[in-house]
Amino acid sequence: MDVELLEIRDFLAGHAPFDALPAQVLDQLPARCTLRYVRRGTTVLSAGEPGDRLFVVRSGAVDISDEGTLVDRVGAGGAFGMSSLVEHVPTRYDVVAREDTLLLSLPQVHFDALVAQHPVLAVHFAATHHERIRTAIARLRTPTRGSAVLRTRVRDLVRNAPVSTPPRTPVAEAARVMTRAGVSSLLVMEGEELLGIVTDRDLRRRVLAADLDPGSPVADVMTPGPVTVRAEGLALEAMLEMTGRNIHHLPVVDAAGGVLGLVTTTDLVRLERSNPVYLVADIQRQETVEGVAEQAARVPAVVEQLVAQDVSAADVGRVVSSLTDVLTVRLVALAEAELGDAPAPWAWVCLGSAAREERALGGDQDHALVLADRADPQDPWWGRLAETVTSGLERCGLPRCDGEVMATDPGLRLRARDWRERFARWAHRPTPAAVLSAAIFYDMRCVHGERSLVQALREDAVAMGSRSDLLVAHLTAQASRMRPPLGFFRGFVLEPEGEHRDTLDLKRGIGAVVQLARVASLRAGSTELETGERLAVAGRCGVLPTGTATDLADAHELFCSLRLQHQAGQVRDGLTPDNHLDPSTLGGLDRRHLRDAFQIVRTAQQSLAARLPQVT
Repeated sequence: MDVELLEIRDFLAGHAPFDALPAQVLDQLPARCTLRYVRRGTTVLSAGEPGDRLFVVRSGAVDISDEGTLVDRVGAGGAFGMSSLVEHVPTRYDVVAREDTLLLSLPQVHFDALVAQHPVLAVHFAATHHERIRTAIARLRTPTRGSAVLRTRVRDLVRNAPVSTPPRTPVAEAARVMTRAGVSSLLVMEGEELLGIVTDRDLRRRVLAADLDPGSPVADVMTPGPVTVRAEGLALEAMLEMTGRNIHHLPVVDAAGGVLGLVTTTDLVRLERSNPVYLVADIQRQETVEGVAEQAARVPAVVEQLVAQDVSAADVGRVVSSLTDVLTVRLVALAEAELGDAPAPWAWVCLGSAAREERALGGDQDHALVLADRADPQDPWWGRLAETVTSGLERCGLPRCDGEVMATDPGLRLRARDWRERFARWAHRPTPAAVLSAAIFYDMRCVHGERSLVQALREDAVAMGSRSDLLVAHLTAQASRMRPPLGFFRGFVLEPEGEHRDTLDLKRGIGAVVQLARVASLRAGSTELETGERLAVAGRCGVLPTGTATDLADAHELFCSLRLQHQAGQVRDGLTPDNHLDPSTLGGLDRRHLRDAFQIVRTAQQSLAARLPQVT
């Protein structure tokens, strides 16, 4: 081998990921590379240019920027250009030589062949690509206060109409459609129905690498039933889906299920950094319960940061709930690795505020298991799983439920048909204990496992409950009894003694609205979970006057905002977050608004009790 080529070979062998290649592959690699010398200040790549090669810095350094903001600095042994190669799209970054630099470049055709034969390279470059995306998000800032990832709706990220093709289109023609449109993915649709998605990666792996006939229908290589994201959802939701499932494209659908377009990691890269996204990634990387608990300790600081950015209470609740979901899913995965495969299909469900995606700080655990009908609930595997995950959540700072409403209770590890029977009993014979249970378990959301089990169960439970005037009447009475802390002359009712003496329990106000929203939503036959959505449905259906529904939603936001501000202050002071607010810490206007909000709740309770069936 030529001396110069030998030097290049030894250089590559000393840097990841090339050091993982077999010796014979390394021997051949230098001849496929070209050398390029660039002087300091030279633009190597400009955003929007075709990216058809991988660059490796032999000596010197380059700066990688996104719209003038530095994203990364790559020195000797580092690589760039992989974003274009991985996704087959034009480069999104500007690359400028920071100093006189010598570059090695590997053309696309050789890069593709190399990663196809040696997946370790694909994993490395994909990870580098995602890290650069996360860094870009970290460095960018929007001119207004608040987090762009939290405030931006997915709808606002859709730039173009969806590019689609029927399932019978030949693969070769589908590839030409993608090329003409300049996209890296294609939706496969039959009329208005979304059947699947095919990406450049699919074409490489399932067509070229598999030597598939290009005349085969695109349905043979698509990913069927792709994950979608709601148009009105937050950009954070899209990012969590992509991160959790290791995908780069998400079809966007409207409320009716119609496809509006696609969002990709490229669309998200220009949004401001959100600490929750970083925390999600860090949690998912943990291999021990101790590691998960260490990351969970960062959650209060995340909440404090979001409150400081004036993020809405509803959005903070979604973020905290999502983080709790991620903790749970990671602990379940670690438990499954220890216990082995589950004996039957199943789902882990959360209850209460977590199910409504309205968690704050200081909450406890509320969860259960829904098992497939063929499962044996007495199998000890379920109990071991429940205890392992519950213990893990406890170590993550989520205390066990005082009322034992947790999957550790064998009575909360039921087959779907047994859950249905239980909901039916609550609907037909609503004893006080049944009413209390119904108020808890109508707020149920799947966190992990077979979502279809939970979706079908909730639909049946709501259908049974909405038809039971007796259950609705009992729930209405229960909601009416949960009085907000407001006295006869509109003075605050403070805690009379104990640790929280002379404070307001904000959870009483929040809980009163939650109860009202739940019973009104049930009466409307809605399966919505989030309190604001439940109130909106009740208003549209006439169960509540529209003005009352809006006022209650505003009151709920106020209560939750004040609680979060209170908890953020406790985090800053190193205290344990709680729900007990000293009203003397509020300004006069805030105190007046709070009194008005409590009065709205009291009036709505009286109105709902008058409008809905009464207990006889």
